[in-house]
Amino acid sequence: MTTQPQGATTRVSRVIKAPRTAVYQAFLDAEAVATWLAPETMKGTVHTFEPYVGGNIRMSLNYQNPADAPQTSGKSSADTDTFQGTITALVPNEKIVWVTEFESDDPQFAGAMTLIWSWVDVESGTDVTVVCE
Repeated sequence: MTTQPQGATTRVSRVIKAPRTAVYQAFLDAEAVATWLAPETMKGTVHTFEPYVGGNIRMSLNYQNPADAPQTSGKSSADTDTFQGTITALVPNEKIVWVTEFESDDPQFAGAMTLIWSWVDVESGTDVTVVCE
């Protein structure tokens, strides 16, 4: 597993072939978040999801096959990454900001991470960008 030093920023973008309003709504639905947020080798479980400013999020990502888990320890357990946080901003159809922390005994995973999700219309759908700080 590659970790970034504290204060690092990562930016990822992907075009989704759907209108911006539909993409935004998928960020406000717990079942949809459990599906799209989990990487291919993991399954998402939403424990708490309150889609409003000040609302809480708590979610676990579990490796479907323990052999796919990194050889180093997971953030929360050998095959699970659990995080919790708060929604700090909602701009309908434009932006959502989450501030989250992984549940971990490992100090390298300590501290808050801000995720800034944004949407822009493009010819083939919606360009979704997340900036992790």
